[in-house]
Amino acid sequence: MASVIRHISRLGLNVSENVWCNTARHISSSPVLKQLSVSEPVSKPDGVKTVTLIPGDGVGPELVNSVKDVFKHSGVPVEFEELFVSEVLGQSASVDEIMESFQKNNVGLKGHIESPFENKGELETLNMKIRRGLDLFANVVRCHSIPGLSTKHSNLDLVVIREQTEGEYSSLEHESVTGVVECLKIITRTKSKRIAKFAFDYATKHGRQKVTAVHKANIMKLGDGLFLQSCQEISELYPKIKFESMIIDNCCMQLVSNPHQFDVMVMPNLYGSIVDNVAVGLVGGAGVVPGESYSSEYAIFEPGARHTFSQASGRNVANPTAMLMCSANMLRHLNLEFYAQLIENAVGKVIKMGKVRTRDMGGYATTSEFTRAVTNNIRV
Repeated sequence: MASVIRHISRLGLNVSENVWCNTARHISSSPVLKQLSVSEPVSKPDGVKTVTLIPGDGVGPELVNSVKDVFKHSGVPVEFEELFVSEVLGQSASVDEIMESFQKNNVGLKGHIESPFENKGELETLNMKIRRGLDLFANVVRCHSIPGLSTKHSNLDLVVIREQTEGEYSSLEHESVTGVVECLKIITRTKSKRIAKFAFDYATKHGRQKVTAVHKANIMKLGDGLFLQSCQEISELYPKIKFESMIIDNCCMQLVSNPHQFDVMVMPNLYGSIVDNVAVGLVGGAGVVPGESYSSEYAIFEPGARHTFSQASGRNVANPTAMLMCSANMLRHLNLEFYAQLIENAVGKVIKMGKVRTRDMGGYATTSEFTRAVTNNIRV
């Protein structure tokens, strides 16, 4: 309002003080002006968003508590609908309850759910039921060098995109005769093209230059051959993105010897699980890399390397970095950019300063001490 009055004054108009006041009141009450007025940024809304929270097994509950502490300190407008989900501990929420929560909230933060080795008659694990039930076909893990964290390779920045609803994780295996087990690997053209398109769309959106399809088509000529062919067909729709392919065993060797050659990598289910872990190890380990899984409707944020670290459960030694960065990515997905940057910057500052490090980073700090250092570096 003051700027409008100053503008009219610069025009040299002689207007009495009473007229100014009446005019100001009239303009300020105008519904048009109210519509044009600047509102609060999208990143700091008045409402509270609800997301599904699954702490998971092992150190998951401790890492989730770190997120809760940081959110509370930062005033993050998010409420958690928490579900206890486990295959190794009793009284787990049912699959229907899990589906209902995610379908209601659309977004979730999740620790890893441990899958037991023994066969109890049910081949499909809870993790697999969640992924298939929500059609979480794309798992994305970005592995990049972290300032202040020393590793063998520096300046790394690569993305592993994994199809995670079929492949070797199809839960189709049986003992045809005694001592002979058949495991079926399912590869479909529809899902192969879908994950390939997701990878190229990701590369386009994030300014990436190359997509590498990882396969074993020289041996599994039909299954992996179909996956590779699907990727090649999709690549023709993206002429500005370079396309390459690489056999999985060579890919693992190249990752540890010359990882800078990779940009975006796309692959079937099992290969993605292996490459995820190799790539995560290159930039600091399971404690520092976040991940996320997407369907056309839902998004779940979980650590990039799926390890429960059960042997450390209750010892207050786990690194909460990956889970904190998962929570920041989740906030960004919810258009809460302000809070996402608060948390990212605080975590990055703690790591870069190097005074507070958990054991996997070469220090002696506990989970609680690292979390406290992060909250101390948050200025709301």
